[in-house]
Amino acid sequence: MASTSSQTISLEPLTPSQPVSESTQDLSPQPQTSNFDPAADAIIAESRLADSLVPDGGYGWVVILACSIITFWFVGTSYSWGVIQAALVEQKLSNPASLSFVGSLTAACISFFALVNARIVRWIGARWTAVVGVLALGMGGVLSGFSTGSVGGLFFTAGVVMGWMVVSTIPAQYFNKKRGIANGIVYAGGGLGGTVISFAMDGLIHKLGVEWTFRIIGILILTTGLPAAWMIKERAPVKTTNFVEWSLFKNIRFTTLFIAGAIATFPLFVPPFFLPLYSSSLGLSSSAGAGLVAGFNFSSAVGRLVCGFLSDYIGPVNTLFISLILSALSMLVIWPVSNSLGPLILFVIINGAANGGFFSTIPTVVGSVFGSRRVGVAMGMIVTGWAGGYLMGAPIAGYLLAAYGGEHSTLKAYHPAIFYAGSMALGAAILVGAVKVMLNKSPFKKL
Repeated sequence: MASTSSQTISLEPLTPSQPVSESTQDLSPQPQTSNFDPAADAIIAESRLADSLVPDGGYGWVVILACSIITFWFVGTSYSWGVIQAALVEQKLSNPASLSFVGSLTAACISFFALVNARIVRWIGARWTAVVGVLALGMGGVLSGFSTGSVGGLFFTAGVVMGWMVVSTIPAQYFNKKRGIANGIVYAGGGLGGTVISFAMDGLIHKLGVEWTFRIIGILILTTGLPAAWMIKERAPVKTTNFVEWSLFKNIRFTTLFIAGAIATFPLFVPPFFLPLYSSSLGLSSSAGAGLVAGFNFSSAVGRLVCGFLSDYIGPVNTLFISLILSALSMLVIWPVSNSLGPLILFVIINGAANGGFFSTIPTVVGSVFGSRRVGVAMGMIVTGWAGGYLMGAPIAGYLLAAYGGEHSTLKAYHPAIFYAGSMALGAAILVGAVKVMLNKSPFKKL
């Protein structure tokens, strides 16, 4: 990220050796971790020195490629669940509210296991943690092919996933000045995955059925994801820290960001999960619905890259705020009046980009605020807070849809779910805006 040494927000001196690390920071091309002062401690001071020594490239680009392949599958399959969900609804397996729980559980497990994953990375290393995660995801896909007649079976096979935290934490070891774009590339892999997988799922469902769609996706995850996982390695061993740093909650900025992230996850999966059903209510084909999900994911990939660049130039907090505002406005203003394909495409483009920006920006914010040496445990705490939104966000929308007429009713039946999602995004944006004000009252300050 670009230097912001002129900012007035700084860390308190910690020890007599602290001025040395600050001097090192002044010569560093990237002193971002000093801009936010969540808790003046030795880990942030150590992170400053470590960040000044990172290569900003080298083998780091191989790690970024490997992490991108992993997010291609982890994020892509989650964001393509709406295609499978629509097919299972058509087969009368269950209603959208119940089936959305399956897709939500996939993402929720990322939060449930976040702190555990951070600890596992310290025990067995990033490479083996990634291997375990890919094996779980791939085998879950294969086993789901034998569970399509049971919602309970799908809850276990298609829902339980782990291994995510590696791609959230390892890039920080290799990049400092380019950390924003590095994270953007990693998470853009997820948007690209959602684009490709949505089209692939729709084609496979029509030709081979839902069962073989699950199995083929699972096999592809194993054959491509395992080599990628093996390419991941730490630049330096992950330093053991506390399992949970409860002291971070004493800082109002951390607590506000934690709550903002927890709220922001409630609406994230509502558009990709329900676009196929919404398009069907418009009279469009299932292929058109899959195309909208693919377009959403492609926009998400672009948004992740763009927000990665913006994080380096206007600051990650500013970028996160913009992403959440765009997400809220697109759901509150555009989606409710999308009575034809044109406005719906506009919504898909804007909301998809904003949605992707949230994911690519959060790791950069955490690394900048809490120090690259603490990013594992800090991200674990932040992501654990997303569990409620991941698990309940889309199902709440499903229950609202059912309460107001169901997917076979008019488009107005979707409005309560849409306004619920938009309001949650707006609430998260307001909280991030409050953090901006805490850091600096100037609206144009790089933060």
